[in-house]
Amino acid sequence: MTMKITFIGAGNMASSLAGGLIAKGTDPINITLSDINEQQLQQARRTLQVNTTRDNVNACQKADVVVLAVKPQVMDEVLEPVKAILQQRKPLIISIAAGITLGKMEAILGAGMPIVRCMPNTPALVESGATGLFANQQVSELQREQARSIMTAVGLALWVDNEDQIDAVTALSGSGPAYFFLVMEAMVAAGKELGLSEQVAKQLTLQTALGSAQMAITSDVDPTELRRRVTSPGGTTERAIGIMEQRQLRDIFKQALDGAYQRSKELAG
Repeated sequence: MTMKITFIGAGNMASSLAGGLIAKGTDPINITLSDINEQQLQQARRTLQVNTTRDNVNACQKADVVVLAVKPQVMDEVLEPVKAILQQRKPLIISIAAGITLGKMEAILGAGMPIVRCMPNTPALVESGATGLFANQQVSELQREQARSIMTAVGLALWVDNEDQIDAVTALSGSGPAYFFLVMEAMVAAGKELGLSEQVAKQLTLQTALGSAQMAITSDVDPTELRRRVTSPGGTTERAIGIMEQRQLRDIFKQALDGAYQRSKELAG
């Protein structure tokens, strides 16, 4: 579908989304990035050949979709100058700002605006992201497809059933990369303790993580069965898994995600 997309904010996530869209066939002429940072705009022009501007109002004049890719703490001041043109045109608004609820967005922009709230994660920067989406009632089926197509340009995008679940998405996949990075850190350190060089331990750890994820993604069975198949009775893997189970690893993850979920709700107010 042909749509004119404006990104307010030209940081890493906006640039990655724009790049993903272009890689999947969107003409750069239909993409505009707006930002106060001229250096980021220059980089976007150089690497993506998209339109750029420092004028958010001008950027929204002809947009079918406006992606809000700014920090949550500046959302009010960013939206105040453009809300009149947005109310007039009523483009699809996609917010990727953490903690800004649909209610807050509607209070700033006024009634009747079609808004989709998204929670992407940092692997979107390498087109391997995972994003949860939730739309308000003003979003049409066409606009839902527009939102989904934009977010799938950098990975997986899934609709959730209610806005509260965005906090669960934040806890699971939004913060999730850090959990896996911590596991990688621990495995590299343990490998070094066992006598491997840091380089070897790191390369083996990262490739094992990549290969395991790829197996889980492409397999027709769930991770529980994959783990069972790797765990030979009386073998090394069984010994290691037994120690993790004794140390209540599952409970640690449960408590950690619950903590992230509660904090997400606190930040959303």
